[in-house]
Amino acid sequence: MAAKEEMTLWTGYFDSRLSRSDGRRVPKKASIPKPTLESVVWAARNTGIRKMRQEPEASHPSRPYAKEGRLVMPPRHVLEVTGESSKEGVMKAIGIVLRKRSQDAKEQGKETTRSPAKGDRRRRAQRKSFKHRKSGQRKKKFGRK
Repeated sequence: MAAKEEMTLWTGYFDSRLSRSDGRRVPKKASIPKPTLESVVWAARNTGIRKMRQEPEASHPSRPYAKEGRLVMPPRHVLEVTGESSKEGVMKAIGIVLRKRSQDAKEQGKETTRSPAKGDRRRRAQRKSFKHRKSGQRKKKFGRK
């Protein structure tokens, strides 16, 4: 049997929201929620794959309503570069890189978006100001003025 000329990776293979029976093909630790074609391409490049073709408007046959996109690569090049022996191994390697990038981005986001301390009134923009009202008056409920 001759080797196939193309290896196709769909973004749904790396979607942690999908179950294995719904189309995810990598373990949960190698998947992320809502992967984009660009993120999968980035992860594939980081594993060393250079020859690839993107098809952003393609939809998986079992999910024709979702234009998720796919990545088409020559299997000989992919297996040689990644050092894996199968498509499953290649997908897992790409998925682990993808997951690591997602975790790093999440960690950076946590550092930059810290909320102010609980009692720090100057920094808490959510606090309501009653300066424009007469002394002792607050907004009354149920539409009365």
